[in-house]
Formats: sequence, structure tokens, C-alpha cells
Amino acid sequence: MTANKRILVTGGTGKTGKRIVERLQAQGHTVRVGSRSASPSFDWDDQQTWPAALADVQSVYISYQPDLAVPSAIETIRAFSQLAVASGVKHLVLLSGRGEAAAQACEQVIQTAGVAWTIVRAGWFMQNFSESFFHEPLLNGQIFLPASEVKEPFIDADDIADVAVAALTNVQAHNGQLYEVTGPRLMTFGEAISEIAQANGSPIDYQPIPIEAYIGALHEQQWPADMIWLVEFLFRDVLDGRNAYLSDGVERALGRQPNDFSNFASEAAARAVWQRSSVSR
Repeated sequence: MTANKRILVTGGTGKTGKRIVERLQAQGHTVRVGSRSASPSFDWDDQQTWPAALADVQSVYISYQPDLAVPSAIETIRAFSQLAVASGVKHLVLLSGRGEAAAQACEQVIQTAGVAWTIVRAGWFMQNFSESFFHEPLLNGQIFLPASEVKEPFIDADDIADVAVAALTNVQAHNGQLYEVTGPRLMTFGEAISEIAQANGSPIDYQPIPIEAYIGALHEQQWPADMIWLVEFLFRDVLDGRNAYLSDGVERALGRQPNDFSNFASEAAARAVWQRSSVSR
């Protein structure tokens, strides 16, 4: 285990980042939360915020928003990694995306930055059903998705956080490692939603729809253009079967099996995350 050091967690209030921050702080590490609301502030779209966030930092967790697949990501990641190295950062841990050529190009940038590196390559998060895209429709008991019968090995964000924390706190053990992380089984979106309904004890009406209709609905709901582009890319391009296989990244990094979707659904249901009364708006 390395000595206590300052660690910057970009996306520090996001699905993986907030979990990583909590774990690092619990272990007694000095953590800088990288977000627009933090002090110093960090904003991927404002390079003037980067130097202060990187000052006196030894390791960085890189979670790029909205996704490494967006066309501008590689130049941003290159500029950030160069500044990080110049600022004295010794280890970069990148959250990457399975089946995304642009994400793999960003991995190359990190791997050739000249310092220790670790890649955590993940696909669809289980928490997209409880904290993100699909939460509100599931609360309403009805969800429309442009998802086919293609299977996906949904990964628990807690497992991603555990892998990232292991890498950030033990550079020697995880330097030069690419961990492709998945859950322990393949599932369709319909199967995942069915398990949520069972765990929650209430039916959910799931209806597959054409991608064009789904994107049209997002436009009607006035989603940001970059998020609409990303959702269409993920459903139209990435969810084509290319990721329909399991990998052993969690086991290699942590020496244990990844969490199963049924456990995630049961635990989330126990916290009433899909009960309308539990949400204050």
C-alpha cells in the first residue's frame, strides 16, 4: 500500500466518483473532489479550472463527462493528461467504455502519457436503472426503450469504485493493467427490468420501441443535445452485440466475483428507490 497522498477524483459527484470519494475518505486518504461545485472548482469544459484542481495531486481518477465517445473527448483527455503530468501527477486511472473505439483511443492517450496508468473499461451500469436515465420511468411503472434482445453484462458501480480505489491506493499492484469489468451474467434490458419488478414487488410495463421514436421523445422532453447524441450512439451503435460477453476484470483486480444484478435490484428495492413516495422533488 502506498503512503497517504492527495487524489483528485474527477466527476467526484457522479455515479462512480461519489463512491470512490467515500471509500478513499473512509480509508483516510486526502481527496480532492473534481466538480463544478467544489472548491477549487473543476470543469471539463473550462481548462482554466484544471491547474488548481491538479495542484499537489499524485493520482487522478478520470471520469470524463458526458462520455469518452463524444468527438471532442480525445483532445480534452490529451490536454488534461499532459497538464497532469506536468503538474507532478504520477498515476492516471481512466474510466473507459466497452466497445467504443473513441474510448479506446483515449485509453491510448493515457497509456502513453509517461506515468503509471490503470484502465477500468466498463459498459452499462446497473445504477442507470436506479440513479440515472431509467429511474423516473421505472418510478412510474412504465418504460419505453429502443432495446432489442441483445444481452449486456450490466456492471455494478460499486464494483467499479472498488476496482478504481484499489488502483488509486496501490499503484504498484495495478500499474499497466487494463481491467474490463462486467457483471457475472448476460441479460437483456427486458430481463433486467423484470428482475427489478420482482424485487420491487410491483409490475413494470416495459415496451421496446424504435430508436427513432425514442430519440424523438427525448427531443420533446428537451434533453440536452449532447446527451441525446450519446443515448442514440449507445443504443444504436454500442448495443449491437459487441459487448455480449463476460470478462474477468473485477476478479483480477479484487480477487472476488462481481455483484449480480439480482443483488443490486434487491438492495435498491429495499431502499425504496423505485417507490414514488421515496422521491422528493
